Amino acid sequence: MKCNKAIPVLRIFDYDKAIEFYVDWLGFKIDWKHTFEENAPVYMQISLNGIELHLTQHHGDCSPGASVFVDCTGLKEFHKSIINKKYKYNRPGLEKTFYGTWAVTVNDPFYNKIIFNQTLTEAEK
Repeated sequence: MKCNKAIPVLRIFDYDKAIEFYVDWLGFKIDWKHTFEENAPVYMQISLNGIELHLTQHHGDCSPGASVFVDCTGLKEFHKSIINKKYKYNRPGLEKTFYGTWAVTVNDPFYNKIIFNQTLTEAEK
């Protein structure tokens, strides 16, 4: 077996809050969205620099409270860009972890957590 990628599915409850958090603040773009009919729950894909996430309002798809671990580069610049947006509900720090990375942890309005990680350089260790 060869696996190409994993796409986490995260539960959301409020479409507008999800857009404010993921698109307006973090910078994800909406790739596509689907509803079966007007006034039905949405299922959508968002992406940012190689990360793909599925967001769902359907109660049977998954439970809120997931954690997604993202390995990345350019984390300090990303952190600076989101802090400069002054999002009033989330002001994450840039922290050095015990396992040798820089980390920025963001918590969405639906109790899901994304932990962005970048491996420390030799000089930073």
